[in-house]
Amino acid sequence: MSDLLLSEDRDGVRTLTLNRPDQLNAFSQALYVALAEALREADADPEVAVVLLTGTGRAFSAGTDLLEMKQTASGGDESAAHGFIGLVDSLAEFSKPLVVAVNGLGLGIGVTLLGFADLVLASTDARFKTPFTTLGVAPEAASSFLFPRLIGRQNAAWMLMSGEWFSAEEAHGMGLVWRVTSPEELLPVARAHAATLAARPISSLVAVKETMTASLRPGIEAARALENAKFAELLGGPANIEALVAFAEGREPDFTSLPPGA
Repeated sequence: MSDLLLSEDRDGVRTLTLNRPDQLNAFSQALYVALAEALREADADPEVAVVLLTGTGRAFSAGTDLLEMKQTASGGDESAAHGFIGLVDSLAEFSKPLVVAVNGLGLGIGVTLLGFADLVLASTDARFKTPFTTLGVAPEAASSFLFPRLIGRQNAAWMLMSGEWFSAEEAHGMGLVWRVTSPEELLPVARAHAATLAARPISSLVAVKETMTASLRPGIEAARALENAKFAELLGGPANIEALVAFAEGREPDFTSLPPGA
């Protein structure tokens, strides 16, 4: 297991911890690959009943590493896009219960992956943001399909379109988060719930998850195909370049001078 992703097994629960605290656990290509591989390995391991995913430091995940995204947008490196797609493939195909403990900031994929979780617990320190419009890109990870069903169409529209922050309490009220705890209680409470699930027969857990998600699969696949096409269309466009340059320069993006329709 890479140092970027820590792994611990206890009582049938495999805890995977994103471990780039100095980068707020932003997903580099290497971390995308590491988590995708870890999910596949846990799915195939007969000793693992449940995966618990969390992060180190003050963030759960700050989303895609924007420095890598800038390289991709400039035509310098397309591998990060493949790493992202591989992770979403693994999330969509994961057959066992996935419990997520959001310990802090969640942006981008640090929020959209919650659409594939079976239980989401969050610390009161957690905050959520899907910054797609502020980056000049399209949604991701089937969030355009899953979020309206998870939190309601209008909540999803505001979250995906506005790029505004949501508190843990607001996310709980919408249904994105199942339980909110103090920072100190987050992992103990999440582990206790994961252990309760892990005490059940794995075959039954898998059957329950399959019956709950089977009808969603065609919609997830269609949404991902459209999202990926729209993302590729917008990546490197005027709005996206302005957003990434502004990030690199430490300023807010200015979209007022973009060409009409951009």
